[in-house]
Amino acid sequence: MVNNKPTIVISKCLGFSKCRYNGDTIPDKFVKELGNYVNYITVCPEVGIGLPIPRETIRLVLENNEIKLFQPSTGVELTKDMIKFSEEFLSKLPEIDGFILKGRSPSCGTKNVKIYLGKEKAVGSTKGAGLFARAVMDKFPSKAIEEEGRLTNLKIREHFLTKLFTFFALRQIKTLADLVKFQSDNKYLLMAYNQKEQKILGRIIANHDKKDFKNIMKEYEDHLALAFARAPRYTSIINALQHIFGYFSDKLSAKERTFFLETLESYRENKIPLSVLIHLLKGYAIQYQQEYILRQTILSPYPEGLVNLRDSGNVD
Repeated sequence: MVNNKPTIVISKCLGFSKCRYNGDTIPDKFVKELGNYVNYITVCPEVGIGLPIPRETIRLVLENNEIKLFQPSTGVELTKDMIKFSEEFLSKLPEIDGFILKGRSPSCGTKNVKIYLGKEKAVGSTKGAGLFARAVMDKFPSKAIEEEGRLTNLKIREHFLTKLFTFFALRQIKTLADLVKFQSDNKYLLMAYNQKEQKILGRIIANHDKKDFKNIMKEYEDHLALAFARAPRYTSIINALQHIFGYFSDKLSAKERTFFLETLESYRENKIPLSVLIHLLKGYAIQYQQEYILRQTILSPYPEGLVNLRDSGNVD
């Protein structure tokens, strides 16, 4: 395992092993491409609890206000087995940075998994998370966690990658000076995500209460997780980019300023991706030797090789 890469736990059926209930695997283009930049730890919770390949389907059922894992063909309840496996597997993990799980799976789905209202001849259903996925979200609430299907959505994918690599970078920090630089380099990314939490993070590293470094890091990570709890609004992104543009606007010609503002408007109208604006600003920063701006992670929150992956659909 390469130490200078983020580590992701991923459902084994996503191109690694033919372990689905029907004996299939599901190759995923994004998962394969991302594999060049991360370490993967694979898992199949259903095989992990001893179910064979192929196997009879299992489902989530709601019974007596409890969600249970059930195999209709055999009448076997697997709830305790899955809870035990999840706890043991997750407790033995090394330091990890994120999860990519199989969507709609009764074990791995993070949302929109069908939950039947009873074991026998259920007349209705609701939706929720699979048992393994729920354990993941409970134990690692601040990590980047997504389903493979949702990652076909460009904005969801950008948020996932940004969170993944930002928290991986945070994990490398060993001193308060490093943390101060981290805050500085992420100034405009944090501005785009959550200005309220950005200010709180600044107060944490100011350390007026003279806390020890371990406590500072814990508090900082907790509030960084709040800042990255959801993808930024496009209006907040535009605000951050306008602040960066202020470093160059007086150096540009009237036509250049107009061109940038028109490009910004095209992004506002969802006609172009964010990467177009990022490349423009990065070009200005290089041209005018703005090293402080070139260090800003908002210009490159994750590896460039992942920027060119095209959107292949929209998932709410």
